[in-house]
Amino acid sequence: MDAQQALADLTEISSQIEAAVVFDDKGKVVGSTVPAGDGLAAAARDLFAAAEELRSGDSALTQLEIATGDGSVFVVREGKMTIAATTGPAPTVGLVFYDLKSALRSVKPKPRPPARKKPPAPKKPPADAKKKTAAPRPRKQPDAA
Repeated sequence: MDAQQALADLTEISSQIEAAVVFDDKGKVVGSTVPAGDGLAAAARDLFAAAEELRSGDSALTQLEIATGDGSVFVVREGKMTIAATTGPAPTVGLVFYDLKSALRSVKPKPRPPARKKPPAPKKPPADAKKKTAAPRPRKQPDAA
């Protein structure tokens, strides 16, 4: 399914999600529940980058939660796609991560249209071929009245 449908399903099943966005590894938003999806994606990308700098160990960072008294921000990355969501205060963390991972896994990239084949170039007549010209038609004389 496409990202927009995955987000619609996510917000329908998870009452804790207030806003969500799906974006690719270049930061291009492919689905959003809010008009300011680009802003949410940029903030999530920045949070994820900062968390990667602080992490210890060799394993890649795949998810994070940032909690405040007003709510939380969740970010989950899988492959080249990332989903970010906001919630109200005191969300059920495990359930939110589960729902985000499920939504992200259901997003299938849009198939690229097949490359158009160029039509064959018209054949050029040989250089020594004579051009045929049509004989001029005689003009019809107007009736003299």
